[in-house]
Amino acid sequence: MLLAIDIGNTEITLGLFEGDQLATEWRLTTATKRTPDEWATIITSYLSHAGHSTQEITSSIGASVAPAVTECLSSGVEKSVGVRPVLVDCNTNLPVVLDVDEPFQVGADRIVNTLAASKLYGRDTIVVDFGTATTFDCITADGTFIGGVIAPGLQAAADELSQRAAKLPATELLPPSRVIGRRTEDCIRSGVLYGSADAVDGIVRRIKAEWPGGAVPYVVATGGLAGKVVPLSQEVEAIEPNLTLLGLKFAADHLGL
Repeated sequence: MLLAIDIGNTEITLGLFEGDQLATEWRLTTATKRTPDEWATIITSYLSHAGHSTQEITSSIGASVAPAVTECLSSGVEKSVGVRPVLVDCNTNLPVVLDVDEPFQVGADRIVNTLAASKLYGRDTIVVDFGTATTFDCITADGTFIGGVIAPGLQAAADELSQRAAKLPATELLPPSRVIGRRTEDCIRSGVLYGSADAVDGIVRRIKAEWPGGAVPYVVATGGLAGKVVPLSQEVEAIEPNLTLLGLKFAADHLGL
């Protein structure tokens, strides 16, 4: 079995693959102060709760944009399952091309998203990834990453609003029933969620206008917060919540893990 790990700045997603199937997944808070032993205990516990033994894991692969936690987590995985994750970066031998000015700065998550999009869709694609930041990955049909956009993330925007405005409360981002809020919390939900959806739609339209060759790219969303925004969006055509994990699986297959 393959253990795939997407290490983000806010959350860490782990996926367990049985053959080509994603058997189960977990989301953990990215905590920089956990020791390798603590990570090992957590991973072992989650595997056991899902009915699996650590001995079933034969390989592991990861993508990280959070260097502060990567080493301890990797050591914890090795302590738990006996194999150290292979970490994807811009130097990993994968069937993708990073056609940008500074390929070494492209995040590992965007690299595996590129691989997943090229394998799953086989067409020009915009991947909108709703994480700590909202990223737009522009990918051609042959698996070339041609650049994109990085915007503030949905939750980060909401948290910043409540932290900087003394009279605005922290608010759970539930779907707004209408644009005009009649309570402060509803006003915040409307502003953050509709604002994010309209920003996504506007950026996607601008990307489409610049797309090389005149093709119309497919627009797919992923990330933990996608489900809150996509129902309010007009440009996003589908959600693939496990796109990054699937990209890691394709990467593992290519690397023979």
